[in-house]
Amino acid sequence: MISFQYSRANNIAEAVRVMADNPGAKFIAGGTNLVDLMKMDVERPTKLIDVSKLPLDKVEETTGGGLRIGALVRNSDLAYHPLVERRYPVLSSALLAGASQQLRNMASVGGNLLQRTRCPYFYDVATSCNKREAGSGCSAIGGLNRMNAILGASDSCIAVHPSDMCVALAVLEAKIYVIGPRGERVIAFADFHRLPEDMPQRDNNLNMDELVTAIELPPQGFAANYTYLKVRDRLSYAFALVSVAVGLELDGGRVKEARFALGGVAHKPWRNAQAEAVLSDRPANEATFTHAADLVLREAKGFEHNTFKIELARRAIVRALSQAARGTSQSQSNKKIA
Repeated sequence: MISFQYSRANNIAEAVRVMADNPGAKFIAGGTNLVDLMKMDVERPTKLIDVSKLPLDKVEETTGGGLRIGALVRNSDLAYHPLVERRYPVLSSALLAGASQQLRNMASVGGNLLQRTRCPYFYDVATSCNKREAGSGCSAIGGLNRMNAILGASDSCIAVHPSDMCVALAVLEAKIYVIGPRGERVIAFADFHRLPEDMPQRDNNLNMDELVTAIELPPQGFAANYTYLKVRDRLSYAFALVSVAVGLELDGGRVKEARFALGGVAHKPWRNAQAEAVLSDRPANEATFTHAADLVLREAKGFEHNTFKIELARRAIVRALSQAARGTSQSQSNKKIA
């Protein structure tokens, strides 16, 4: 374990000030990802700023009919919150699909947003990884890349974002509230995470001295026709090979509005506006859903060990859209795919 300083912030202003004064510092709340990375010598912060006692642990309705979720709300508390279960069940389902109960009890939603890839080469400091050390190379491209990206990858990085929660937030079109030395700003969820391009060391567009304070959900939650389907090597405690979050609004047997996002396939939750648009005013059937899946995956590129994910993603999209259209969402207690 590396040597580092530790302090606990008593308020948001203090947390921001201490971070601004310590460029090598990191915020810590639940620590379910950061502590592991420190143990593996991947992260080496000079100081940990504990924000776990800040007043950011509430779930509150907004005046516009949405929901504001404090960054320190625990994953378990959010998954089982009655307003989330009733109005945003795709988010509840995605949270319950991720990690173990013990981890969900510790992990904060702000930390979930910021968790880093589980690419094994990122964790192995004896290998080259542009995400860990810019310019060193990407061992995954010619290595064991079964879990890696098929969409949005670059010559610098083929890592994938590991979060389940974030795939649902992409469908819900959440907003992220952050604060730093220059004040508060709001980031649309679609603009929060980044593709690797030639800067894979940057996972998101959050500045190093900014703190996530809240996630805001709009009124539309797709409470009737939704699903979160996660395909993985084992039914529990595993990251997605492919996951799909879906929210549909139907008019009879036709699609009025459709949103769906993929996890486990790219450096960020993956949406395709053209594929969603093609579903509009079309019959909610397998042929329509297959056409949308083909549009999403027409630019997919597999590597030596993960080419199977292209067909897996196609089938998962069709299955997830079909589940949502039928109103038979994927159970996260009985994980057999419906």
